[in-house]
Amino acid sequence: MVKPKILAFAGSTRTDSFNKKLIKIASIGAREADADVTIIDLRDFQMPIYDGDLEIKDGLPSSARKLKDIMLAHHGLLISSPEYNSSISGVLKNTIDWVSRQSDGELPLACFKDKVAGLMSASPGGLGGLRGLVHVRAILENIGVMVIPNQVAISKAHEAFNLDGTMKDQKQEQQVKKIGTDLAQMLLKVNS
Repeated sequence: MVKPKILAFAGSTRTDSFNKKLIKIASIGAREADADVTIIDLRDFQMPIYDGDLEIKDGLPSSARKLKDIMLAHHGLLISSPEYNSSISGVLKNTIDWVSRQSDGELPLACFKDKVAGLMSASPGGLGGLRGLVHVRAILENIGVMVIPNQVAISKAHEAFNLDGTMKDQKQEQQVKKIGTDLAQMLLKVNS
């Protein structure tokens, strides 16, 4: 049985992002289920807005290549996506667009095919980013990622966290951890 390797990140670059806090909590659940978890910050992978002309001229940006290599080395993705105007954040969509590009000797969508993902979101709004998760799920499933059915959307996120990054509502915190746990358990089943 292969030990699951999960890449965890938020679709936000904001330093004090609610979604980055969710990633840390969900990662605890994944680790408790015996997965190796690598948490990254998309701020560390600066990429220009996707442009086919730029790709033809210069190829894949080095930061996109670096992130793609990291993704290829992992079995699963743990993603917390903020909701921007009822949809996916620009930085998350741009990241997906760049790393989805096929390089020489690679199969199409190599870093997404056969991956399993767990999704969550946090938003100050009343729906907690739920509308954006619909788009994230659709995008990932259309490029070959199996997304686990359960997800979490934390509303009123500006009131949901303690100063140490834990959640005020223990039931919500357990639901977030369960996304990580469920993802790790699904990966164990898929990769056994």
